[in-house]
Amino acid sequence: MSVTSTQIELAARPVGDPKHSDFKIVKVELPEIKEGEMLCRIIYQSLDPYMRGRMDDAKSYAVPVAIGSVMEAGCVAEVMESKNARFQTGDIVNGRFGWRTHIISDGAGVRKVNKDIAPISTSIGILGMPGMTAYVGLLDIGEPKEGETVVVSAASGAVGAVVGQIAKIKGCKVIGVAGSTEKCEYVRDELGFDECISHYNEDLAMQLSNVCPNGIDVYFENVGGKVFEAVLPLLNAFARIPLCGLISRYSHVGEFPGPNLLPTLTRSILTNRLKIQGYIITERWNRFPEFEKDVSAWIDSGKLKYKEDFVDGIEQAPEAFMGLLKGKNFGKLIVRTSEDPTL
Repeated sequence: MSVTSTQIELAARPVGDPKHSDFKIVKVELPEIKEGEMLCRIIYQSLDPYMRGRMDDAKSYAVPVAIGSVMEAGCVAEVMESKNARFQTGDIVNGRFGWRTHIISDGAGVRKVNKDIAPISTSIGILGMPGMTAYVGLLDIGEPKEGETVVVSAASGAVGAVVGQIAKIKGCKVIGVAGSTEKCEYVRDELGFDECISHYNEDLAMQLSNVCPNGIDVYFENVGGKVFEAVLPLLNAFARIPLCGLISRYSHVGEFPGPNLLPTLTRSILTNRLKIQGYIITERWNRFPEFEKDVSAWIDSGKLKYKEDFVDGIEQAPEAFMGLLKGKNFGKLIVRTSEDPTL
């Protein structure tokens, strides 16, 4: 079967915020598949903040995307043709296929998607990497206890929204920090957080202090910057900070503006015996079976809600990604690349 794939390659390394010229749209004729391979049609492609780090040629936990290579991404796809014994034509699969419409895969790192649990798009959202990032970070590192106060930054996002809802399931008081009034209302009224504060407020620190009169026991960090600065003085003894992301810093160029909080932070780590731990979810994938069981049950019972933000067409991926870094998305950002056969 001969297929033309449209793919988006990294054309240049961004300086500061990514721009359209940093990406290149390319069409590639795919060859016939060989034994052990399968041809997949991408249905949904995930867009996530971590992708900004992959665009830089800097030391990190993962190898950067090379110039001229396809941007990486988790995807949901349909198997169009298969010579791989593990997969059959018509299977719905999840894999790190990248920003493209079609791919030939040998099946490494690919898993079948259970179409009966939830819509297949959730396998790159609440039932995929973002949801598992929330689940593992909060439960394994944050270790929330009933009655504690949990603060979540980027609370309306794909990770933060799940973190806060699981914390509520565990009996915690949950405060979100988000952007627009609409997002804050959604977090509070739809997701059930106790309160949500906009990070646009000039008196963010005071507002956060007012809604956390007993301090903060768990701070789930997705943002960094002024949100962390507001949280730091409120941390209780033995507070835990799962450090998931720092989206406010990903495109920053030059020195960071003052004040220098390092002395205050290190003193707080010592005197309050804080636990601050960064983590990479791919290193904890052994938790997936328990995660999928718990989260799918919470979705089915109505305890966990999710919101998806769809963009149509692979060509729209760069613009949508640039908007993601500015907080323009509302919910899990997904590129709808082709028709979903399960709908």
